[in-house]
This record gives sequence, C-alpha cells and structure tokens, in this order.
Amino acid sequence: MEIYHNRQVWYFFLYLCMYGAICESLHYSVPEEKKTGSLVANVLKDLKVDVKELSARRAQLVSEGTKPYFQLDPHSGDLILQDRIDRESLCGQKDPCVLLSEIVLENPLRVHRMEVEIEDVNDNSPQFSKKEYLFEISEHTPTNTRFPIEKAQDRDKGENDIQNYTLSPNDHFKLDVQNRSDGTKYAELVLQKQLDHEEETRLSLILSAVDGGTPRRTGTAKLVIDVLDANDNFPQFGDSVYKVKLKENTPRGTLVTKVEATDRDMGASGEITYSFSQVPENVLRSFNLNTRTAEVTVAGTIDYEEERSYEINIKATDGGGLSAYCKVIVEVEDRNDNAPEVTLTSLTSPLPEDSLPDTVVALFRVTDRDSGDNGRTACTTEANLPFVLKASVNNYYQLVTQQPLDREKASEYNITIRATDQGSPRLTSITIISVQISDINDNAPVFEKPAYEMQLRENNIPGLLIGLVHADDLDTDRNAKVTYSLLPGKVIDQPVSSYVSINSETGNLYAIRSLDYEQIKDFQVTVRATDSGSPPLSSEVKARIVIVDENDNVPFILYPLQNGTSPSNDLVPRGAEAGYLVTKVVAVDRDSGQNSWLSYELLKATEPGLFSVGAQNGEVKTMRPINQRDTFRQKLIIGVRDNGHPPQSTSATLSILLVDGFSDPYMKMVDLPKDEAVKEEDRTLTLYLVICLAAISFIFLVSVVVFVAVKIHKRRKFMERSALNFPGGPNFSENGGDAGAGTLSRAYNYEVCLAGGSLSSEFKFLRPLFPVFSVEPAQNQGVQRNPAASQEVPSHAAEGQLLNQVRI
Repeated sequence: MEIYHNRQVWYFFLYLCMYGAICESLHYSVPEEKKTGSLVANVLKDLKVDVKELSARRAQLVSEGTKPYFQLDPHSGDLILQDRIDRESLCGQKDPCVLLSEIVLENPLRVHRMEVEIEDVNDNSPQFSKKEYLFEISEHTPTNTRFPIEKAQDRDKGENDIQNYTLSPNDHFKLDVQNRSDGTKYAELVLQKQLDHEEETRLSLILSAVDGGTPRRTGTAKLVIDVLDANDNFPQFGDSVYKVKLKENTPRGTLVTKVEATDRDMGASGEITYSFSQVPENVLRSFNLNTRTAEVTVAGTIDYEEERSYEINIKATDGGGLSAYCKVIVEVEDRNDNAPEVTLTSLTSPLPEDSLPDTVVALFRVTDRDSGDNGRTACTTEANLPFVLKASVNNYYQLVTQQPLDREKASEYNITIRATDQGSPRLTSITIISVQISDINDNAPVFEKPAYEMQLRENNIPGLLIGLVHADDLDTDRNAKVTYSLLPGKVIDQPVSSYVSINSETGNLYAIRSLDYEQIKDFQVTVRATDSGSPPLSSEVKARIVIVDENDNVPFILYPLQNGTSPSNDLVPRGAEAGYLVTKVVAVDRDSGQNSWLSYELLKATEPGLFSVGAQNGEVKTMRPINQRDTFRQKLIIGVRDNGHPPQSTSATLSILLVDGFSDPYMKMVDLPKDEAVKEEDRTLTLYLVICLAAISFIFLVSVVVFVAVKIHKRRKFMERSALNFPGGPNFSENGGDAGAGTLSRAYNYEVCLAGGSLSSEFKFLRPLFPVFSVEPAQNQGVQRNPAASQEVPSHAAEGQLLNQVRI
C-alpha cells in the first residue's frame, strides 16, 4: 500500500514537471540531533540561480508540516537548520524519515520540491515493555517447543535498530532469532531440554537486545519461568490471523472484534484468560482487551493520518499455564475529518490604490491531510470585490486585483478565503486576509461652502478676525493636509494683501487695516486651498467681505450754509398766513441705513410760537399769521439728529427778515397802480435792484469758488498726513444723490421777481449746487450770511413786492 502511494506521488510530480511548474526535486540529508544553526546545504547550484535572482524573486521556503525546521537565507542560498530534530519524535518508526518542503520563486512563479532525509543516529537503547516476563510452562512440554518473546523496541532505525537477542547461559532454553518480512528481528524461546517440576520449579534468565550502532546499545529484561505441573492440552484459536476494518474516529468503547480460544482440558486447566502479547505502545493506547471474553474494543483515538493499520498479538492461557497465540490486523479506513488548511505565503499590504489590474496581492496554498476525494480541495472568495482568485500549480492560489481601487470608498478589505474539500460531508475552512489600501493624492480639497460672505464693522482694529474658510480633503496623512493662501487681486487699486491676511494652517481671515464704510462698502478675495500631496492639488473659493456701517459721521448741513461769517437771511412777507413755507433745512449723513435717517427739531427761536420745523423734511413754516408786532429779525436754531446708536447731531442757524410788501410770486397781482409816474419810478427801482442782485451774485460765486479751492487744498494735505481718509466730493455726490437716504434729491431754484409795473419784469436764476465741505462739530460751525439777502429793502418797497421762494 505504501509503495503504491509513493508511486502515485511520483507520477503527480512527473505530471507537474511536464508543465514546467516543478522541474525537479531537491534531495538533501541531515543527521538528527544536529545543532541549531547548522548548514544543511546551499541551494543556489540546484536551483540554477544566483544570489541576486534568489533575493529578487522573493524566494521562500514553505514547509508542509506545522513546524518549520529549516530556514532559507535569501542572501546566500544557505539552507540552515532552524530547530533540533529528533527523528524518532518526528517520524516514529517510518523509514525513511523525510521532511517535505517547497522553495517558491516568484516572477515567474516556480516551485521546487525539496526533500530532506533525516538520518538516524544511535541515540536510543533497546527497551522492553516490562522489566520482567513470566512464563508458566508445564513440565510435560515437549522439547523444541517455541515460546514467543515480546520484541524489544528501539526507536532508532536501520543499523541502529535491534540486530540480535542473547540469552543468559542455561541448560533448558535457547534463543532462536529470526527476521520478519519487514526486516526486523524477533526471538523465540526454544525448549531444548525437558523440564522437571520436581527438580526446579522456577528459572530466571536474562534476555538482552543488542542494536548495531556505534557504540552498541543494549537493553535487558528478566525472564521468569515457572515450571507447572502437567497440563496435557493447549488452548487453540479458531484462526491464527483475524483481519478487521475500522473507520477512523470510531468512538471509544466500540467493539472491534472478538477472538475465542478453546481448551480440551477440564477444570482449572481449561479456564482461559486473554492478554496482549508483544504489542507496541500505540496498540496499548488505542485498544482494550477483555481478559475473559476476548473482546477487543476501542480505547483511544483512531486517526488514519497517524496510523493506517494496527497489528495486535493476543495470547490465550489456560489454567495450567499453556498458551496459544493469534494475530488481529486492524486496517483503518479514512474519513473526512480534516478541514483544508490555508497557508499564506506572501501578502502585499498596504496596497496602493492606483495598483494596476492583475496585481498579485497574496499568494497562499491550500492543503488537506485527508486522502482521496477527502483531500481534494477547491478555493473560493467573496463576490463583488475588486479581487479575484487565480489557481496556480500544486494547490497554490494567487489573489489579484481585477478592478480599480479607491481608498476613499474602502480603505481596508477583509477578504474571506473559503477552502472546501470534496469529502462527504464536505468540510470547509475560512481564512480572512486583511488588505490595507494606501492613499495617493487623487482628491483636491473641497470647501464647505461654494462661496463665503463675511461681515466686518468699519473702524475695526487691525488684526481683527473676520471669519473662517475651511476645506476638507478626502485623502489621508500628507495628502489631506491643507494650507490656505490668498490669490493676488486688487481692492481700490491696491493689493488685496494690504487689506486681508489669512492663516495658512487654520484658514482664519484677518483684517490688516482699519476700514471705512464710507470709502469701501465691500470687496472680494479669492482663497486657494492646497494639499501637501505630490503633485499637490488645489481648489479656490470666493469670499465677499461686507463692511458694516457704524454711526461715525455727524449730519452735514447743505442748506443754509453754516461755514460763513454770518447766517443767510430769508425774507418773509409780513402778510404771510399760517403754514407759509419760509425755507427748508437740507442736511445729509455720510452713513447708511438707519444711521443716515435724519430728524429735525427747533431748538431755539426769537419767538417760539411763530415758526415750526418739519421733523422729517426740515421745512420751516409759519405757525400763525405774521403781524406788525413781530420783530423784524427772527433767529432760529434748527437741530439735526441721525438715528444711529449713539446718535450724532448738529445744528443750523437761520436768519429770517420780516419784510413789508413781500408776497408770493405765484399769488395773483391785484390793484396794480395806474399812475404813469408811479410806473416809471417802479421801473427805475427794479432796474437798480436787478443790477445790485447781479453784482452781489457774481461776488458770491467768486467767493464760493475760492472757498472750495481752499478746502480742497487743505483736504489733500490732511489726506497725506492721515491713514484714515475722509471722503471728498465724489463720494458725497454719490451719497448726496441717494434718494433713499432722506437727503437732498433735487437742485434748488431761486426765483426773484420784481413786480412793480408788469409781470414781464420777472428775473430768474438758478442757484448752484454746492459741493460737500468738511464737516466740523456743531458748536464750531460758522454762520455765513447771504450777501444778496443782507441788503436793506428800500422804504418805498411798499409799491413793489420782492418774493423769494425756494423750490425743491
């Protein structure tokens, strides 16, 4: 059976050799008990490779057993003994004792089968199972009767095994040493001289077993022979050999077989007892024998992979000491009791996520200790994975990639390898291979928002935190480390870096300078997020920074102008009724929102009950009709206040002249004088008045131009000295024209009419729109008189009426 199995193995290797997977077997030998680290052989010559190729092809030594006894040095090709080998513990009585391994070379895959024969050394002495053996032999036993002697056990093999048996000198017995079919020797005690119970009832002999090693080792046992009184009949077995088949893993206590011997004697001489005779230790561990019934039962574990057959010698002894012998041969049948074993040879982990298809991830081998169909295996893995199994030679499998990998979707794979044999029932083993996926820089940073909008109050402290931008990167480690930077740009013709800075690590945006809402209301910066991968990837986002207005500007009086030497005079006819529109105070505020909402109130008046001011529009109207008792010159102080927190305020001073005979130009003229002398006088007076007004207006315009030029010159010097620029004319024009701010929305037209004789004498001119001047605190504002309005009205103006109306 063993020869047939070996022949199958060699046919299998010959078949593999034809396909180029295993070209030859490597044969080496090493004595047992050799020191650890000893050199067994160098495999470079047998593998036909050099040291560089051996290392480059990742040469590995794969042992078929559970314990690796050898180690392959890939840098020298030396096969080194890794652990001390005891041939007897490793192989028992098997001969030859061969350790099977495989040398696996990758790229391309090539497997060399290696056999290392463990040579026996004489390190064990022969041993008998007992120190003393008792033989009960009748005195009537005929000469030349043979008595089997239990074989001594020597764990060594070959020449180191038992070579001879010797017996101490005596007159009755000799030893007959013979060879069995397997080459082992056994001895039989031969009676050469008749025993006499009356002469000698007990004999003591020394049996020695001698091996053939150098030096020779000897084991001894004592043979005690009790000479019995006459017993004429020997027990007899029905058969000399019994053959039984027993399945492995049969439960303990199961009946294996029953033998029976008979004895023709009667009484005590015919009572038979059974016992094992010359059986090895494995039989004693595995089987029990009932001394009365001769039933052989299972006592231990029956494992086909350890022992495939047992030989049991049974002795039947009657009451007179006569014995008979038989042999029971138990053949063990294999059962599928061993699941396949997966041995991982190599593993690439972590695996780069940009690995190409068909990249070898793992190399492993599947083995099964069973035989036949029970030892044939198949290997599968999970579906829906980017990996696939490829079968190779000699039960090797390769786990390779079949799809692109993405670490951001799956950073680790626990791949279940399921190995199943073909036995009945089928047994399966599961092995999990963990493969880590390493990152490459294939993801750019992504901002949390598509765009950012942040608010910053004007007059901020330099270095103030404005807000935060943040980007995430799906990669890991350095590939996910994000740094932030500002892209170049312009804000009011200046670099954006002079307004805002960014923390490259955190993405915090900081204001570099103090900002003024009246100068800039918002601006936009572009932030770039860049990772630290190779090559680096980046993304950009827009961040709009809105300046929030604060109430930091005092309302500015546009009309009447307050920076002259004396306030302007407004003319009001004494015949004006209640609700008569005298003038309108016009003010603006450079702030925005509710900070620019203005309200007006009358702070002080010469006659408090005569005039009122509109809280929202600043219109000055009469509260009652004007009479002759009212003072000719009326002075009003108008307060202007915004709606900010805290509120800012200023005041304007009005000078109102109550004039007799001055009427509204839109009122119908009645009772015109018909005297031609009066008409001529009126025409002359009108001409003088027009000439005076024209001269005064020219002087006024020149003064205004000079004043504006001086203010602009001072403003330029001020801007050069200060980091905070106070906005000038262009900004004012932009704000002043804003109807939503509640300030001046249209130009002021003055119509001056002289109505003495005819309506054809009306003269109209447009008062210019003044630019915005620097605003001074309310208490420091000067008051400018209108030169045109400061002229005294002639006493004879009763015949002509002068009307001054401000149209908004």
